[in-house]
Amino acid sequence: MPEATRTVVMTGATGGLGFEAAREVLRRSPETHLVLLAREASAARTLPRLLEVSPHVSTVPADLAGKASVAAAAARVEDLLDAGTVPPLAGIVCNAGVHLSDALHTSEDGHELTFAVNVLATHLVLRQLHPHLQPSSRIVVTVSDAHFGDLRHTGGIMPRPLWRGPEALFRPGAYPRSHRVRAGGRRAYATSKLGGIHLVHEWARRLPSGVDIVAYNPSLVTGTGLAERMGGPGRWAMSRVVPMFAATPLVDTPPQAGRRLADVVLGTTTAPTGSYVHRDRTMRSSVESYDAAREQELWAWLERQG
Repeated sequence: MPEATRTVVMTGATGGLGFEAAREVLRRSPETHLVLLAREASAARTLPRLLEVSPHVSTVPADLAGKASVAAAAARVEDLLDAGTVPPLAGIVCNAGVHLSDALHTSEDGHELTFAVNVLATHLVLRQLHPHLQPSSRIVVTVSDAHFGDLRHTGGIMPRPLWRGPEALFRPGAYPRSHRVRAGGRRAYATSKLGGIHLVHEWARRLPSGVDIVAYNPSLVTGTGLAERMGGPGRWAMSRVVPMFAATPLVDTPPQAGRRLADVVLGTTTAPTGSYVHRDRTMRSSVESYDAAREQELWAWLERQG
């Protein structure tokens, strides 16, 4: 096994497509040292399986639902980098996400939990670690075509996003009927993924030349566990109907989606900074996702949370 010469930090790598992507990155890029930010119990289950692929794996405890935990985890990564314990930082993969049954769950800091994990935690990780990125680095943020909220992209399972400004969206109960599965939980998820694309656009404007950031949409993926808490008919459809299409081009299994994510992380899939990668090709995200004023407002709010 060659010596590791570059570090990639990754969230959401303990299961589903994230685990498959992590394994693929280690297999195809043996010079990469992978640092997983994850809860301790999840990391303990995952680490031995990844060490079977490569010895270049570390874990750092992190609970993305709390700002203090995110800051402590990023600080630990900084310490490892500064001490030379791990090689220079060459990539960040923000793949973690939650999809809940309502929009009433609260993070440790009092924010609506979907937005806290899917948007705020991503920003805080990037803000603390991006100064350590080497030239020719890539940041990948996993999003979803749920942000379109239309029949073509979601089969009617997801409602349209409802953007109301970050001050409202990060507050539990931000939507009419926030206690309901579709009107609350799924709408919060779709809107948070729209927020993730806004975040990618704004970071692309602010990162130094040579450091790219792209949004990756895996589209429909079977067996990820993401739908376990979404409730209602959507959960039934994701667990019973969607797997029936696994052998078609419409749906990927976690290994397939993981390979596609690894392609984006490793640069096999080329994509300019700020772009939206749908599975294995660059395309435009929704019309609503291109809104510079909204992106700057989101950035300003997120910066005040640090």
